[in-house]
Amino acid sequence: MLLGAGGFALDRALTSYLRAQFDEGLGATLTALVGNAEVGPDGRVRFTRALADQRYFEPYSGFYWQVLTPGDDPFPSRSLWDRRLGPGLPEPAIEPRAYDYAEGPYRADPVRVMERDAVLPGSGKAFRFQVAQSTRALEAQIAKLRRILAWSLGGLGLGLFLIAMGQSSFGLRPLKRLRQSIAAIRGGTLARVPADVPPEVVPLVDELNELLAHNASQAEEARTHAGNLAHALKTPMSILLNEARAEDSDFARTVEAQVAVMHRFVDHHLARARAVGRRAASTARTPLWPALDAVARTVERMHAAREPVIDLAGDKTLEFRGERQDLEEMLGNLLENAAKYGGGRVFVTVEKAEGAARLLIEDDGPGIPASRRAELFQRGARLDTEKPGTGLGLAISRDIAEIYGGSVELGESEDLGGLLVTLTLPIAEQTAAAPSRSAALPRAAA
Repeated sequence: MLLGAGGFALDRALTSYLRAQFDEGLGATLTALVGNAEVGPDGRVRFTRALADQRYFEPYSGFYWQVLTPGDDPFPSRSLWDRRLGPGLPEPAIEPRAYDYAEGPYRADPVRVMERDAVLPGSGKAFRFQVAQSTRALEAQIAKLRRILAWSLGGLGLGLFLIAMGQSSFGLRPLKRLRQSIAAIRGGTLARVPADVPPEVVPLVDELNELLAHNASQAEEARTHAGNLAHALKTPMSILLNEARAEDSDFARTVEAQVAVMHRFVDHHLARARAVGRRAASTARTPLWPALDAVARTVERMHAAREPVIDLAGDKTLEFRGERQDLEEMLGNLLENAAKYGGGRVFVTVEKAEGAARLLIEDDGPGIPASRRAELFQRGARLDTEKPGTGLGLAISRDIAEIYGGSVELGESEDLGGLLVTLTLPIAEQTAAAPSRSAALPRAAA
């Protein structure tokens, strides 16, 4: 915008200068014409000396003059040939004045006319002297000047734009690297912002690192406090529970039930506090398949009396972006529920979907009606109270998954007919495939 405004102002100034120079030339010719004029014996104007410019003698050369005598025919230059300039403006021209004719004497070329009235010695009449010149050359010169201005300022503007782009790209590159580092910290690949930045960005990097260290310290303190509080509460709750179990009364049973509820809440919040603390400062990468295989074997041994069969299939190369302990806690809760409440068959499929790992955990149990699935995520909720448990497995798994940016959803298994639990977790960049469990049954066969 500034270049455009400057170019416009420069164009106005140079154009005005060229037009002023053009009028100055016309004025000089007009002065010479009046100075060389006199009145002859016949009362008509004649010139003591011809103008030096020969173009006034060439027909239709674009350079013309004319003298108007009141009550007589115009006295034209030879260049006008059989044409005339016209009477000019009706007002007296005591001082020289200039104006434009859109159509000149030859081929309608536009001309600029300068005229003035003068009374010659020996005559009481006022003669009007006119000098005209074609403006075609002037307009061509102005057009050339404007082209030069346009190309020059356009090139300058483009150069300045490219320089500004390069300067912005180069100058803001440290901020781009800083943004990438922060994204890597959020993704878990970095713990601190690298300090190899230009001096101008060092204070910002130092402040960010201090903030990260402060947040990590706060998270660790909160986790430690939650753990200490939980352990401090468990001892008196265990005493109350033992005392309540030693008596057979309604009051004792009420105390036992309420202490059990307190145990569940303490366990839940302690697990959540541990997950939040580890997520805040964790850069861990956990191969998903080995952890899943280990948890599946453990669950099979824990419920050996029911002889559950847990089959695994799918992508064996994915890595969970988080701590192995949190991954095993989520998988342990979900697989144990499937083995405990299902009919004995559990099928787990691992797949990559939209940049995340998705684990489909299916069982052949009775399933859960869609209208009651939301109840399972309530802390302590249990639809089957005949089997032992705390009712916190799903809630804890969902909370840990959400802390890492994942989710837990419930549905119906199309192949086994029971419950389908979909665990979605963030994944890290893939590494070499981890050791996997031996061949699993095809999903269709299951």
